[in-house]
Amino acid sequence: MSSDKKWAMVIDLQKCIGCDTCTVACKAENRTPPGISYNVVIEEEKGIFPNVTKIHIPRPCMQCDRPACVQVCPVKATYKMENGIVAIDYDRCIGCRYCVVSCPYGARSFDFGEDYSREMIGYNEVQAPEYGIYRGKREKGKSPIGNVRKCMFCYHRLQRGEEPACVEVCLGDARYFGDLNDPESVVSKLAASPRAFVLQEEMGTKPRVIYLK
Repeated sequence: MSSDKKWAMVIDLQKCIGCDTCTVACKAENRTPPGISYNVVIEEEKGIFPNVTKIHIPRPCMQCDRPACVQVCPVKATYKMENGIVAIDYDRCIGCRYCVVSCPYGARSFDFGEDYSREMIGYNEVQAPEYGIYRGKREKGKSPIGNVRKCMFCYHRLQRGEEPACVEVCLGDARYFGDLNDPESVVSKLAASPRAFVLQEEMGTKPRVIYLK
C-alpha cells in the first residue's frame, strides 16, 4: 500500500452489540490456532444493582504510534510500518515474548503450535497470507509456530483494496476504517469528535484504534 496512508480504526461503543461476529470473522480470515484471537470483545458492567448496564469493548491491536512492543524487541522483529500498522517479522522473531509482557492492551499471543486438526480436516494445509506473505502448510518448526502473533489490520486484505474482516462483517456497523491522513475520511472526522477517546491514554502509546463513547 502507498506509504502516504495512515490506517486507523474507529469503534463506536454505542453501536457494538457484543455479538462477537468480529472475533469469529477474524479467526476464520487469519486461521488462528487455539488460544490465539486477534480480535476479542471485552464485557464490562457499569453501575450498581439494580441499575446496571453492560458495555462491550472490542479490542484488536491498537497499532500504537509509540508502541511499547517495538521498544523492547531485542531483535527488531516488531516494527512500525509507514502506513501505521505495527508488524511482526516472523523470520526475525525469536519468541522471547518480551513484547507480550510489554503490551498494555494484552493484544499479543504466542503461537505454541496447537491446531484444530482434530476438529477440522485439512486445517494445517492452508495458512492465511498474513502481511501479504503466504507461508504454505502449518508445520512444527516453521513460522508462525514459535512466534508472537497479533492483529495487523488484515494487511493482506488492504493490499487487495478490501477492509479488514472485522469491519466488513460488523452487524451493528460499529467499526470504521480509513486513512487518518485524509481530512475528509470518515475516520478522520470521527477521530476529531468530542466522543472520541483511546484506551489507557496515560500510557503515551498513542493508539490508532479510537473509540466513541
